[in-house]
This record gives sequence, structure tokens and C-alpha cells, in this order.
Amino acid sequence: MGIRLRGPAGRRWVTAGAALAAVIIVGAAPAAAGPPTVLSPAAGTPACQVRDGRLNEISGMAATGDGFVVVNDGADEEARRRIFFLDADCAVVRTVRYPSRPRDTEDLGVGADGTVWVADVGDNDRSRRTVALWRLRPGGKRPVLYRLAYPDGPHDAEALLVAGDGRPLIVTKQGGGAGLYRPTAALRPGATVPLARVGQVRLPSTRTRNPFFFVGRSVVTGGATAPDGRRVVLRTYADAFEFDVPDGDVVAALTTGTPRVVPLPDEPQGESVTYSRDGRSLLTVSETAGQPPGTRPTILRYALAPAPASTRPRTDPAPAAPRSADVPDRADRAGRGGAMSAAVGAAVAALALLVLGMVTARGVGRQDRGK
Repeated sequence: MGIRLRGPAGRRWVTAGAALAAVIIVGAAPAAAGPPTVLSPAAGTPACQVRDGRLNEISGMAATGDGFVVVNDGADEEARRRIFFLDADCAVVRTVRYPSRPRDTEDLGVGADGTVWVADVGDNDRSRRTVALWRLRPGGKRPVLYRLAYPDGPHDAEALLVAGDGRPLIVTKQGGGAGLYRPTAALRPGATVPLARVGQVRLPSTRTRNPFFFVGRSVVTGGATAPDGRRVVLRTYADAFEFDVPDGDVVAALTTGTPRVVPLPDEPQGESVTYSRDGRSLLTVSETAGQPPGTRPTILRYALAPAPASTRPRTDPAPAAPRSADVPDRADRAGRGGAMSAAVGAAVAALALLVLGMVTARGVGRQDRGK
């Protein structure tokens, strides 16, 4: 979900001033160490076009053996609140309803066994006491709900990574300093499992064109794990950042690795990313609810450079839950870095106000055109 306000007339883009300012200020944190490798900003190649009218707010996508599985974000209309299975031509072939209304589904991932995990973790207002994951077993008719609670207050999040061992990792929507959170125990229906902050990922800065200026280059809007488990990717509205996972430790890869950058220029509202089944390309799709009438979501393919030969497959599976001693250690390491001076903080605040005004004008313009 972007920064928006719902209403009876449908979706309208506006800014959430406090949330935006917080995102920008956090986004000024130091970037990942070392210069990133930036691939050629070639345009994505269309794979197929989604023509089902229920799917104009696609916020999560994963490639399957015979097509794709996608979700809308927190759609107002009941018919849009489904897990949608598409064939290779983007036609809907199956839908699965939720047993109760989700709050804000923002991403999904598919485990090695075919289990679909839907991340109901969006929270623009940062007011949710719990967030949730929905698990749909292969061939299942209804997903199962699992509730989770952050240890340090509410966060907005739009990215989910499912590691090779099936453990979910939530990445918050905080530019430049996104938090990494993992369940501390096995998930149980009817119970709220605490999350632990296990690290922080800082993405390099880029200059890729996108509708939301430098804000769009800093906030994490989706994530995916490669089919072989050796790489993971996070995306913003502007770019994809691919990290090698040489030893199966996704958190270590995100907190200490230097990513390869794949520019995703001019996607209207890019929130979804997945790997192709062969792992040789990235697939993305944008929401189109704020676009001119008749605009259809198009799945785009971006070729990837071959992974380095030194990247090794995972060997030993990770433990079922992070050891308590590991959590503060990783969080401390990830949180290190120079603190911003008062002057830098003031400059960032001023930039936040500038972008706030520009994005507000953009949202108002779209509302006027839609009347």
C-alpha cells in the first residue's frame, strides 16, 4: 500500500504527513557499506497482462510452477479480498477466500514445499496492536491465521521473505534503515507470537526515476527469496536490491552484504517482486488503481546477472527460533553507524516537508482528474 486515504469514491492518493516525515528521516541513515553493483537500467520485458478487474491493487506476487499467485493489498471490496492463482498468461484460474477479513495484505511468499504465506502486515497509521501471517497449504481451501506482535511498537511493513527452512522474515517500510523481524517461537492459531528484531538493512542510494522522487528510492515495498535459497531481493518503488546468501543466513546477508542493484525505472507503483522459477530473472508488477482508466497491471521481467560462483547453497537448517542471545547482538551490530547531527536532521526535515507538498499536490491532482 502506498501513502493513501480510503473513501467511498474509491482509492485516492494523499500523504500521511507524520509517517512520511518519519520515513524520510530514517531514510537518511548511512547506506550499506561498499559500492553496490548497478546493472544496466534496461526496461522490463512484458511477460503478461492481468485483465481481471479485481486485480488493480496487486501488492504481493510469487511465481509458481504454472503461473503466479498474487494478492491485493487491503482492498475495500469483498471480491478483491482473495488469494488469486494465475496461469502463465495472467488469467485467474483459482481464488481462495480468507475465513475472516484481513487488515492489509502487502506481500506473499511461497515456501519450498509450496506453502503460500501472505503477509497481513500493512499499517500506514502505525496503530495495529498485532499483525498477521496467513498460511495456505498446497491445495488448501482456506488459509490459517497466525497473529504476531512487534517488541517495540507498531510498524508499517510491505515485505516478506520466506527462507529455505520455511521461516518468515518481515521487513519494515523504513527507508535506509528497515527493521528485520522474525517470530520467536513456532506459530500457533489463536495465539499471538512475539516477534524479535534481528537486524536492520540499509539500502544504497540510487538515482532511478520513479513517481515518488527520493522517497520512492528508499522505502522497501516487497521482497522474495530465490528458488535455490542462495539469494534474496528487496525492492523499493524504484529499484531491486539482490543479496547473496552464501551460508543460508538471510539476516546476516541483509545486514552485512552489499547488494547488486537492478533499476526498475518508471514503474507507476511498484510493490511486488519475485524470482522466475529458474532464478534467472526478476518479475515485478505495479498497482494500477491510481492510473488512467483501462490501465492493466503488467508483469515485467528483468534479466539478472549470474550469481557469483562463490555463492554456496545452504547446508544446515536454521534453528526454529532465534536464540535470545543472538537477537540483541545482531540488532546492535545492525544499528551501529554514525548518528545524524542536528544540522543534518533539520535538513532532512525540510526535505520531508518539500516532498510532502509535492506528493500531496500529486494526490490532489489525481483526485481532481478522477471526478
